[in-house]
Amino acid sequence: MMLQDIAPCVFHIEYRKDRPGDQDWLLCFRKNEILMAVSEEGMLTFPTIREWKEAAYRYLFAVDQMKYYLFTGETMPEFKNYRYYSVRDLRHLRPLWHAFAAANGYRLWCWYQSRKFCGTCGGKLEHSETERAMCCPSCGNVEYPVICPSVIVGVKNGERLLLTRYQASHSPYRNYALVAGYVETGETAEDTVRREVMEEVGLKVKNITYYKSQPWPFSGAFLMGFFCDVDGDDTISLEEEELSEAVWMKREDLPDRSGDVSLTSEMMEQFRLGLVQ
Repeated sequence: MMLQDIAPCVFHIEYRKDRPGDQDWLLCFRKNEILMAVSEEGMLTFPTIREWKEAAYRYLFAVDQMKYYLFTGETMPEFKNYRYYSVRDLRHLRPLWHAFAAANGYRLWCWYQSRKFCGTCGGKLEHSETERAMCCPSCGNVEYPVICPSVIVGVKNGERLLLTRYQASHSPYRNYALVAGYVETGETAEDTVRREVMEEVGLKVKNITYYKSQPWPFSGAFLMGFFCDVDGDDTISLEEEELSEAVWMKREDLPDRSGDVSLTSEMMEQFRLGLVQ
């Protein structure tokens, strides 16, 4: 199960002008942290409008009929049992629909924080009244939330899968991952698969097959998963600036990643369980 798999709940991202009710949720961020309460069982909740009635807010989205608002005032202090936690903790908390909503709220907050001034003329941007956009009253420039397409690549070699590990200087994530990278201007996703595998581990690939996609709000990426086969020589030539390790690992030796909510983990699990040949 991935982060966005919240069915039967439905995520409503469409913009609308709406006023909150007392039971609607407030998402409050500071740097890479979010204000929430977490039980010993890993269940999370957020402040409601009723608990902070003087809040300045902006509508974000809804899950079913439950609406979420972004706190837009000065940093909200910790109160009651609400504390600031890393937004990355959302990956391990439940209910999943609550965590997914909060992660997307974080991505929109990051975008709003970086879109205070116009990139064309430098004027102060204003919120659109009709759509989720920032508008420049001086030059007419309109800016929308940024989505960064990227690929996750499961490179197969018979009963083995290629796993990589990042350099500590490149990413704080220490577990095994798959080859990954952002789509460049003018590339197809399949071209990106070929380029990233060659750049990171020096291998040619064939039989590129699309698997599944995932919005990943923690980085703002839109992930597209692909499986492919190594083409010819399977000797790894490691790109050491980004990666600290790359190994061929047998199906039965793959770590169990069933508890994680990322596309990378699901792809590794699919291969480990023999659901991808």
